[in-house]
Amino acid sequence: MDTQEPTSELPDQPLTAVGYAGVLRELLPVALWRTDGQGRLVEWSLAAQDLLGHTPEELLGRHVVPALVPEANWDLAVQLEQRVLAGEAVVGTLPVRHRDGHFVPMEMWICPSVDPQGDMGVMVIAMETSAVRSMRSSLAALEGLFTQSPIGLAILGPDLRYLRVNDALARMNGVPAAHHLGKRPTEVVPGVNVEALEALMRDVLDHGEAVVDVRGTGRTPADPGRDRMWSCSFAPLLDGSGRSLGLIASLIDISDQEEARSRADRAQERFAVLAEAGARIGTTLDLRQTAEEVVEMLVPRVADSADVQLLEEVLGPDEAAASSQGVVRRMAAVFPDPDAPTAKLGVGMTFQVPIGSVYQRVIAEGRPLNLYLSDLPTLFPGPQGEPLRTYFADRIACARLIPLLARGKVLGGVVLTRTHGREPFDEQDRVLIDELVARAALNIDNALMYTSQREAALTLQRSLTNSTLPAVTGLELNGCYLPASDHEVGGDWFDVIALPDGRTGLVIGDVMGHGIHAAAVMGQLRTAVRTLARHHIPPAEMLCSLDAAVADLGENEMATCVYAVHDPASGDCLIARAGHPPPAVVAGREVVFLHGPPGTPLGAGGAEFRTERVTLAPGALLVLYTDGLIEARDRDVDEGMRQLARALTHLDRPLDEICDRVIGRLLPAAAQDDVAVLLARRLPHRSA
Repeated sequence: MDTQEPTSELPDQPLTAVGYAGVLRELLPVALWRTDGQGRLVEWSLAAQDLLGHTPEELLGRHVVPALVPEANWDLAVQLEQRVLAGEAVVGTLPVRHRDGHFVPMEMWICPSVDPQGDMGVMVIAMETSAVRSMRSSLAALEGLFTQSPIGLAILGPDLRYLRVNDALARMNGVPAAHHLGKRPTEVVPGVNVEALEALMRDVLDHGEAVVDVRGTGRTPADPGRDRMWSCSFAPLLDGSGRSLGLIASLIDISDQEEARSRADRAQERFAVLAEAGARIGTTLDLRQTAEEVVEMLVPRVADSADVQLLEEVLGPDEAAASSQGVVRRMAAVFPDPDAPTAKLGVGMTFQVPIGSVYQRVIAEGRPLNLYLSDLPTLFPGPQGEPLRTYFADRIACARLIPLLARGKVLGGVVLTRTHGREPFDEQDRVLIDELVARAALNIDNALMYTSQREAALTLQRSLTNSTLPAVTGLELNGCYLPASDHEVGGDWFDVIALPDGRTGLVIGDVMGHGIHAAAVMGQLRTAVRTLARHHIPPAEMLCSLDAAVADLGENEMATCVYAVHDPASGDCLIARAGHPPPAVVAGREVVFLHGPPGTPLGAGGAEFRTERVTLAPGALLVLYTDGLIEARDRDVDEGMRQLARALTHLDRPLDEICDRVIGRLLPAAAQDDVAVLLARRLPHRSA
């Protein structure tokens, strides 16, 4: 190639320093300088000044080697200069002297260049090595991020059109990356809530603040049959001067995580509902209240309506079961929908389960089934079923029939519905519903068993307890029995026996426990007393016999008792106690509680019972009572006896009024235990 010898003369006028492009200045500042054929600097760029500190005035006209090259590299610099002047371009990394004396490693491209005089000189394009490496790393990282990241990435311009899209985002959207470029998100994925997302992007561009973890939802061509969810973040893309270049968007598909979280949340909610149901259902053993608690638990939390129905054969007596096969009675129902034909769905109404219907299958098979439109004609047959068929067809989105199955026996069924506008029952809903109804069935079965036992106990107690007291010589009588509640029957009782010799046997007792067993034991004791009394058995011997009878019933049986025999001729009463509260004798305004031997409860065995003699003056009152009258959680026995003494006044009143006054004063609220009271007032001699 042609070469020219450099001259030793300087140019008449040094060239002006060269400027540089903004992008290069911001991203990778490029320094440029040029020498003439004599190796003297004739150009020095502003970027070179920024990087190396030398001003053009300090360098132009000086020889480049001593000015910029470390002394140890002078020979190398001369060799390179000669190669370039010979027409060769050289690339390498060389240190360059900074104005403050330290050396800056720089990546260089050294190439021949004609100087203003027409001679061959050298032009150097140089970049700081650390900046080159940093940019190389940044570009590699950006490229790797875009090509390898599983996160969807996109760069959008200020007009919100795609400039670059990685393959991960292209797969999420189901649209090739090339088909994104130049388009807006609304044009690429219209099935997603992109209008709201674009509004957020504009806010990012306007305010320069990133937005993190915004939910994108919808369907894309990648999965058109399923709603998906993305976590979207948008950050502004700015140049070194703060000018907006657009924004970068990152998207993470969180559909599976959200679905798993939703399942976990629903499972947690299901457990919470089941726990709440355990506390809210079966608070009493009242059958109707238990059924009402079931529907209150289900609506509206689980369903839009709930209907609890029991088979008549499990509600009615055994002899009626044969005639009530397949008949159900509505025990509780909630139908908040104003369009529901509630006139046909009243609580207490009965109806025959249609033969061949889905309801009959549920009852027969004991497993839950969904209700479909095809089931309506058989479930609601005939003209009278038309309103229900129409209502179900028009308003109900889904319905489920669940058997009330407890201890292997179907008790009835529960019908649940959801109206249109609410999601149909899914698998988790069905699991929850079936579990709730299964638990409710056990509570209902407990209520049924309790109701049956209570009815049996009441029947037995009514059959064994005098409804009217006999007329006896020398005494006016009155008594009452008060159970602890409408749901509980105990073993308290009293009786009056007219003895063959004109005397009167008075007895009151309390069998430990409640329910049909206590009532049965009470019946046996009452029968034993009546049988023994007519054989003129004295009170102490009577209690000995009763003690043996209770012991024969089992070691866990126990009862208390008072037995008294009144002689109308003398007014004397012989009284013996077996662990029972002391009787009271009221004469005038004085109340005395007997202090004779209390004895031990019946069934303890081996006890000796003693007799106490009390003479009743004309008009005097003998009061026998069970411990439920004087004992309570908020008072002790002594206080109860003091209150009883204060209540036993005004003996001139009828005995029923005195009895009511005693009960009202000592039991202002519901009784905490069974109570029995027997009053015997001695009549004046003229009435004997």
